[in-house]
Amino acid sequence: MSYLEKVVIFGTGSFGEVAYYYLTKDSRYEVVAFTADKGQFTEKEKFGLPVLPFENIEDICPPEKFRMFVAVAYRNLNKIRAKKYGEAKKKGYDLISYRCSKAIIWDNVEVGDNCFIFEANVIQPFVKIGNDVIVWSGNHIGHHSSIADHCFIASHAVISGHVKVGPYCFVGVNASIRDGVTIARECTIGADALIIKDTKERGVYGGHPAKLLRVVDPQGLTDK
Repeated sequence: MSYLEKVVIFGTGSFGEVAYYYLTKDSRYEVVAFTADKGQFTEKEKFGLPVLPFENIEDICPPEKFRMFVAVAYRNLNKIRAKKYGEAKKKGYDLISYRCSKAIIWDNVEVGDNCFIFEANVIQPFVKIGNDVIVWSGNHIGHHSSIADHCFIASHAVISGHVKVGPYCFVGVNASIRDGVTIARECTIGADALIIKDTKERGVYGGHPAKLLRVVDPQGLTDK
């Protein structure tokens, strides 16, 4: 009889449901509960599993016996997920990463914790993926590229070789990034954008080739 590692999923929304399905169907993990902040959920059960308050989750599912995955999407440039990632770590939880069996990921690819890599991704040799990175289905990440912490790569993006993606970035559906380009921290790359040169920190980019549409300050106000 195989031993399944027990996991609690933070998040009761769509991403939490999707994470539950993948982990249940295609991993060595057994999802045993969901958790969320008090006041952020009304249901007591999801898929027959308890939904527990995050504030005291460590008393119910101690980190010595359970692991966790933070299933929060890209709102506020992934900073909400990053905040819960940090809180879970402070509670002592080991945060799992999931690599779909239907993805092509070479053996020297480095992947941090709390990452979720969906099916049909091609991740070439010498790629480095930081902590808390979501790579949705069908992307190409070229050799020697790096993706920093707390990023979200939507579907069918092409990230060419030797690209550097800074922390807290969002790369939209069908976006393409030329080889050797650096994406600065906290950038939003819009759907179908073609990035052919380095970007500006906190920039929002769109177009083919892409142009800087605006810059967002740390408080979420538009600079330009």
